[in-house]
Amino acid sequence: MVSFDDQELTAAVRDADSPDWAVRASAGRRLAASDKIDGITNVLHSLLLDLRDSAVTQETAEALLARKDTAGLRCVLLASSRAVEFSTRDELVAALDCNPEWMATAGADRLIHQLHELAADDDAGVRDEAQEILSHLRPRKEQALDSDDDQL
Repeated sequence: MVSFDDQELTAAVRDADSPDWAVRASAGRRLAASDKIDGITNVLHSLLLDLRDSAVTQETAEALLARKDTAGLRCVLLASSRAVEFSTRDELVAALDCNPEWMATAGADRLIHQLHELAADDDAGVRDEAQEILSHLRPRKEQALDSDDDQL
């Protein structure tokens, strides 16, 4: 996480309203890395649900997931639960599904732990999104059996 001074945070929040998609995407990356995420969730939410350019959604979601913490994951799940445009929801789901953390055991274990935590979240949308992802995961023993069968 990055510790912003008030001027840097104010500038990033201001940039989130820019007409230029690249400026908004940059603001999303900077704000996602902030250690003051609790105070800027509404701004992050608007960037995640950006209807003007999917790159803003994608880059903000990827930056939030790169935090590797529950707060970043929660922001993405909340936005996914509130997305009304198919393309926006598709970008958010892609960021979640293609998160490189799924490729390593430690990263996958951390994500699964965080999803279990968020499956009991106060917000029904976050809870439902976390439960939906968890419902598609198979236990490692089952995956190992399938890969053993494939080698036969």
